[in-house]
Parts: sequence; C-alpha cells; structure tokens
Amino acid sequence: MDISLTLPYTTKDLPGIGGKLRKTANNFIVEEIPLYEPQGKGEHLYVNITKEGLTTKEVQRKLANLFKIPITSIGFAGMKDKNARTTQTFSIKVGRVDERFIEQTLSQIKDNLPVTVNWAKLHKNKLRVGHLLGNRFIITITDLEVSPEEALEKVQRIKEEIKRRGLPNFFGPQRFGLNGKNIRLGLEIIKGERSAVNNWTRRFLISSYQSYLCNLYLIYRLETGNFDKILKGDIAKKYDTGGLFEVENVEKEQIRYENHEISFTAPIYGYKMWETKGPAQELEAKVLGETGMSMEQFRNAKIKGTRRLGRLLIPDLDVKLKSKDLVVSFSLPKGAFATTVLREIMKSD
Repeated sequence: MDISLTLPYTTKDLPGIGGKLRKTANNFIVEEIPLYEPQGKGEHLYVNITKEGLTTKEVQRKLANLFKIPITSIGFAGMKDKNARTTQTFSIKVGRVDERFIEQTLSQIKDNLPVTVNWAKLHKNKLRVGHLLGNRFIITITDLEVSPEEALEKVQRIKEEIKRRGLPNFFGPQRFGLNGKNIRLGLEIIKGERSAVNNWTRRFLISSYQSYLCNLYLIYRLETGNFDKILKGDIAKKYDTGGLFEVENVEKEQIRYENHEISFTAPIYGYKMWETKGPAQELEAKVLGETGMSMEQFRNAKIKGTRRLGRLLIPDLDVKLKSKDLVVSFSLPKGAFATTVLREIMKSD
C-alpha cells in the first residue's frame, strides 16, 4: 500500500514564513472551550487545571492513583498535547460531599500533582470525551525565515484568504504515526489480516485509516475545484446548529455556503454513514474506489462510519509580532487540528 501524507495548501499562491514550533511549552498554549458549565451540585467534581509535560491520560492516571479510585471514575472531554501548556477540565466521581471535602481534594491535587488548579465545581454527570465545543490556541512561531515585519505582512494576506475561503478540515499527521504506520495497521485490521491487542487500539487504528481516506477526499475536493462550492447530493452541515441535511437546491445552498452558513461534510467511510447522492456520491465513490476498498469490507468489519465537517471557518484568526517571533491565535471546533492552520502560515509540514 502506497501512502502519501503530503497535503496541498489552500493558500498555495501565498508564500509562507517558515519557522519552528514548541521551542518551549509556553509557545504552544491550548485552552478548552467547554460545552457546558458545571451546575454546582452533583456527585462529580469538575476540576480545571493547567499542565505542562503531561499527557491527558497521565493526569487521569495520577488522579485515580491519588484518590485510590478506578481510572474510569476520572473523566475528561478531549486529549491534550504533552509538549504544550494546556488548560482542560477533569471530572472526579466524589459522591455527595461538602465544601470542606472539596477544599481538601483541591489541596491534595495541588500538593501531589505538577499542575496549576484554576477552579473546581460540582456537576451531576461525568465529563466524557466530546463534551467540549472546541479549543482556543495561542501559538508562537520562532526562528522565522524572513524578518518579523515581512512575516507579519505575509501572514496578514494568508489570514484574509483563510477567513474568506476557510480550510479543509484535514486530520493532522499525529493521527497517522511514523510514516503512516497506523494507517497500514488499521487497513490490515479491516481486511482481517491482523488483530489488535484491545478494543481501544482496534478503534484507534481503524480510525487512523478512516482519517486517511477522509484526507484523500478533502484533497480531491480541493484539487478538482469543488472545495469552494456545494454539490447536489452533498450532506451539508449548519454552522450554527450542527444540523445535517441533503442538498437539493444547489443554487440556493451555494449562497448559504458563500455566506458561511453551511459546509459540505466529508465521509468517515463506513457502512452506516449518511450517504450522499448524485455528483457528491460520485466523488466519494471515486476516492474510495481508487484505494481498492469497498463498503462491503467496512460492513464485514462492522465499521459504521459517520460524517465530518468539511470546511473549517476561522473568523477569530489573528496574528501579531512579539519581538522577533510571530504569535498566532485562533479557535477551532472539537476534532480539528491546529496544524491545519499553522502549515498554511508556515508552508512547512
């Protein structure tokens, strides 16, 4: 299987600024945007922390060990980078407790974990993966290939183009492993040529292959001139409500697409995903056919599939100079990758 992880640039006619990321943890700041706020009562204590040098899973394990409770009693909404300064919320199942217990719990966390505790509040349910709107990023690009002033000028042009067109919602390279190893393993599992050590690994590796196919679809849509338009038979998504619908009146929906009200959705291939029709279906079938895969193989492997927002809008994208570096800030919905934005600015993978 030949795998190419190279992605095209949406702003390919605008030169980038090069540079480096993650010189220090403070150069890559991520803050969760919550789906809801804790209500102040319930059996789960929501604790918001800022961490560096720790994965989300490592914090989850440390909290479980600290309070001598099952790891499943610790919840979180999304995975955050280790080599970054990240702020996110964890939930701890504590039962019915009073304010004194909460204060003692926070003291234990502060004394035993290398994190900053920002706040804590009770809520009725466990925090689960996906219980977030997205993430806010503040990222410093260092070692620019051009002068800071020239970098700012170049990025301003890129920024305006991104705000106008949006970006394909590509999966980032961290999903695929070194040289696409996760993709190959996922395909072998789907074909029945390999078994995974556990269900989590199986789901992750299969998801890596599905993500790769989704990227291929987005590449094809961009390179065939279909990224800036809606197609008849597309399954579109409303930005404001998240509602999905089939596109029937292309002329009407194209206006909404250009007004940033809706987006096409990309396939996460599987036998139960909402199927497109007409020209949109032909495009999805072509991408799948060129890989030699079929829906029957997904059915046999019991892979249901779903749909993913196809176009990212980044209205709050902002850039500014900080001495000789460039600071980029923006928000993304859950499941989107900051590298999708940064690679357009840096023109570097």
